[in-house]
Amino acid sequence: MDHGRWMSHAVDLARRSPRSYRAFTVGAVLVDAAGQPIAAGWSRDNDPLVHAEESALAGLTGDPRLAAATLYSTLEPCSKRTAASRPPCTSLILAAGIRRVVIAWREPDLFVTCEGVALLTGAGVEVVELPEFAAGARAVNAHLGV
Repeated sequence: MDHGRWMSHAVDLARRSPRSYRAFTVGAVLVDAAGQPIAAGWSRDNDPLVHAEESALAGLTGDPRLAAATLYSTLEPCSKRTAASRPPCTSLILAAGIRRVVIAWREPDLFVTCEGVALLTGAGVEVVELPEFAAGARAVNAHLGV
């Protein structure tokens, strides 16, 4: 799997996100076992509250490719949502059966304390961190002062 290629794509997607002072700007890409993209999303791409991972997973319930897919996200998937009516991205990832998540940057404690990596690894999901992409993930969030 070409982690660098897909994380670069996720960073590019994050740049499409409308800026918000109440939420992070994130890009996400789902890639199947053969290295082909399944779906992608970015923060607020189709709804002012949608998260990138949530957007990428939309409409894929029951898709058999998800069990062998890798999710690339520029930020640690959330474990809590300030919009309580929506499930956190970690719950969506686990429900989808995704077994590998690659992140660029762990979520800072700006809005909530995120436990996404701990929840995913605790559930047996492989989490790979690519710190060489953290600067790009932070850059699109510079408006938040992080």
